[in-house]
Amino acid sequence: QVQLVESGGGLVQPGGSLRLSCAASGFRFSRNGMTWVRQAPGKGREWVSSVDPDGRTTYSDSARGQFTSSRDNVQNTLFLQMNSLKPEDTAVYHCVIGYGTEPRGRGTQVTVPS
Repeated sequence: QVQLVESGGGLVQPGGSLRLSCAASGFRFSRNGMTWVRQAPGKGREWVSSVDPDGRTTYSDSARGQFTSSRDNVQNTLFLQMNSLKPEDTAVYHCVIGYGTEPRGRGTQVTVPS
């Protein structure tokens, strides 16, 4: 059974950092690209970053320079290091198998108060 379990979210002050994790199971993680997406309150789903099986990364304009995604193909885990967080980064963050934007798991809430 395919499972994606996101964790690491929380309440953080502007300028702070968080590291999100996505624990994957039930499929060949090392052979799949993985993607982070987020959904802010009242807004549509937004692509944040993708990581190919070899660790090459791409970022949205809003994430580039602020977020760093990575993966551990031994631990079957995807990561998103988020620095210099801003109120507009408040959202539920999901990991996705492949390069789409349709989440499978519950996500993890990140809240940055204004």
